Amino acid sequence: MEIDNSYPGMADILREDQKKTGLLIQALQEIQRIHNYLPPEELDKLSQTLGISQAEVYSAASFYKSFHFKPRGKNIICVCMGTACHVRGASKALQKLSSRFGIEPGETTEDLSVTLETVGCVGCCGLAPVVTVNDEIIGEVDDKKVSDIANSLKTKTMPGG
Repeated sequence: MEIDNSYPGMADILREDQKKTGLLIQALQEIQRIHNYLPPEELDKLSQTLGISQAEVYSAASFYKSFHFKPRGKNIICVCMGTACHVRGASKALQKLSSRFGIEPGETTEDLSVTLETVGCVGCCGLAPVVTVNDEIIGEVDDKKVSDIANSLKTKTMPGG
């Protein structure tokens, strides 16, 4: 079988503006990794660096749920609110975590130590109710585990599932 060398490479197919736009998501991910959110001044710099409008940068960033425009906590607590978790007491766990940290879902503590969020489903329904802390899954969350989670964030050790 002979290889057709006349086919142009990807660099020949994409226009210059398409190449820049292709770098956008990767750059947004890196900015968020560094800052734990997307600071406006960094987005402005990115717009200038890539030579694309601020509207394009913000449009892409706001399209994806994984990008955040407000400072987030060092520790991200997510309470699964899917059907199985809801039925098995996720709302109670959420209320206790909210009370323990003094923040509502979607908020971050003033010291930026904790952000409390809810998610639709973690995909661990057999462990319901489920809470994740920095992507670590903690299943069968009860009052004791809520307390362990809160205490572990103060001592920087995660509780066992």
